[in-house]
Amino acid sequence: MKALCWEGVNKLAVEQVPDPELRNDQDMIVRLLAGTTCGSDLHLIGGYIPAMRAGDVIGHEFVAEVVETGRGVRRHKPGDRVVVCSFIGCGRCWYCANDLWSLCDNTNTNPGFGQALFGYETGGIFGYSHAMGGLRGSHAEYVRVPFADHGAFPVPEGVDDVSALFVSDSVPTGWMGADLGGVKPGDVVAVWGCGAVGQMAARAAALKGAERVISIDRVPERLAMTERYIGSEVIDYTTTDVAAELRERTGGRGPDVCIEAVGQEAHSDGVMHLYDKAKQQLRLQTDRPTAVRQAVHACRKGGTVFVLGVFAGLVDKFPLGAIVNKGLTLRGAQMHGQRYIPMLLEKVASGEVSTAHLATHTVALDEAEKAYDLFKHKKDGCVRAVIRP
Repeated sequence: MKALCWEGVNKLAVEQVPDPELRNDQDMIVRLLAGTTCGSDLHLIGGYIPAMRAGDVIGHEFVAEVVETGRGVRRHKPGDRVVVCSFIGCGRCWYCANDLWSLCDNTNTNPGFGQALFGYETGGIFGYSHAMGGLRGSHAEYVRVPFADHGAFPVPEGVDDVSALFVSDSVPTGWMGADLGGVKPGDVVAVWGCGAVGQMAARAAALKGAERVISIDRVPERLAMTERYIGSEVIDYTTTDVAAELRERTGGRGPDVCIEAVGQEAHSDGVMHLYDKAKQQLRLQTDRPTAVRQAVHACRKGGTVFVLGVFAGLVDKFPLGAIVNKGLTLRGAQMHGQRYIPMLLEKVASGEVSTAHLATHTVALDEAEKAYDLFKHKKDGCVRAVIRP
């Protein structure tokens, strides 16, 4: 079968790889209907995530048709259309039982990486390096889905493939930021990043009753999309002082909740960006925490900062003093998708959450490298590129 493979730093290629097979009785094989590029994939492609190997199939956000099920699969049958959660949970460990699915004890087959990097292993994720289990990704004609009863969810009738697609990862990730960030009625919420995850975090904050939601980015198409489809106020950080603007818009107090939805390759137009980029390129730090710093400094005293962006390891010049002296709550997580996906599919079906606008481009799997070129370099206003078989 055809699949999009990582072949080295900044190198992708569509190749022939062996078809997946059932390995356990809780596995199923699915046929790709649609996948999408994701900002966290760019970290893989750029070489910022450890333990990638040539030939690894990337991709983790997809909707598919069930082709074959293992004997232990009870909730799915061939022909079903399903959204597959990017993180894999076993459904029976302590973490899964407590709705902390991305921390599953049993789905990362290479736990030593996580133990060395983070102190404990994380759960497995499709197509995201051998540090996260070494599982084949979703940019392929067929995909093996482990623990299928706990990670795949039926798509409601009337919801098209593209709308369902983003409920695989982007929508629940954004929703989690607002939910675990503690957004409540009357809050002012600031979101760094107007990509798919940032837009969904802003929409979630509004649905949770936030009085004002303010989104921050620099790409005109993403700012316009966020304003039009999400209804969020927007700030172009290249034209103003973000901290001063947020104080002005909040009567001098600052946002109650700040959500960082950018990640380890954050941009800015200041000197610190050059400092961070140089240290990252020299591998003296693994991540660029520009947006996190801004969020910590901008948040009101006693407020909450939630980090949604992907970070791999260590950062420099982290404002720990601001967290302590301002009395901030700092949280972060990888996406606990199984906790939110069924509810979010219902919201997409009812029209409360709209996702189809995120798909600005469509590319065939044969030309999947083009999807990442459009996405990475933001060509032709690309916000997300959908990959079809």
